[in-house]
Amino acid sequence: MLTVTTISRSFGDHRVLDDVSFDVRPGRMTGFLGANGSGKTTTMRIILGVLAAQGGTVTWHGKPVTQPLRQRFGYMPEERGLYPKMKVGEQISWFGRLHGLSQAKANRNTERLLEQLDLAQRANDNLEELSLGNQQRAQVAAALVHDPALLILDEPFSGLDPIAVDTVLRVLRERAADGVPVLFSSHQLALVERLCDDLVIISGGRIAASGGREELRERYGTKRWELVVDSDAGWLRDVPGIRLISLDGPKAVFELAEHTADGERVDQRVLRAALERGEVRGFTPVVPSLDEIFKEAI
Repeated sequence: MLTVTTISRSFGDHRVLDDVSFDVRPGRMTGFLGANGSGKTTTMRIILGVLAAQGGTVTWHGKPVTQPLRQRFGYMPEERGLYPKMKVGEQISWFGRLHGLSQAKANRNTERLLEQLDLAQRANDNLEELSLGNQQRAQVAAALVHDPALLILDEPFSGLDPIAVDTVLRVLRERAADGVPVLFSSHQLALVERLCDDLVIISGGRIAASGGREELRERYGTKRWELVVDSDAGWLRDVPGIRLISLDGPKAVFELAEHTADGERVDQRVLRAALERGEVRGFTPVVPSLDEIFKEAI
């Protein structure tokens, strides 16, 4: 497990990170979310040793992260870092050699990854001949080629079409299923919601929220329900203990208190009242989206 504990960093008088702490657990996809300038990239660079923290620690399974350990990490920066005039397969294999693989192992891993990422037919093309989306897939391959113990990906889905997104998601999920902790940032909240197990939300250099996806939904969710009946649901306006959020004929969304003055649960009172009026097509709690959690947390 990667553990970040109270790391801080300033540039001049500007404090970029302020006591940032979170875990990236084995076999789990951790989404790292924050607005531009919130401190995501600085945090990733400190984990990787590109920048030094001015306070706090970064540990791997309880031990300080040293340079030999970092050789086992896989990193994909937001900026494209591959060589445009070098052949795709050749340079991915070369990155494997830089991380200590033998030539034969680096070549085998490269072939496997290019096949998984649907780039096998482009292995002998120069990188600059590929579309931007395929260049992004090549960057993913370069981060994975040495079978890293930890993956850190900065905006890995940028520039990918929906088919390419699914391809990359499949590869990343396979790594997580093998026990690899994965930390990734993305502005595409719908994708993060599909992919992540855990969330870390950073705002102004501080951790605004962190935890499992469902845990955060529970923490930041309101007591909202959606009711769908056969006829108009306008009668809900007269039910004590609820606040109507939206009404569209037979469909209504409302917030409620847990209990009425006489101790009865309001959700049960609403359901009983609906059933007395006819068929109930749906009565479900409204689960907050990741976008709503993000806005609430920051």
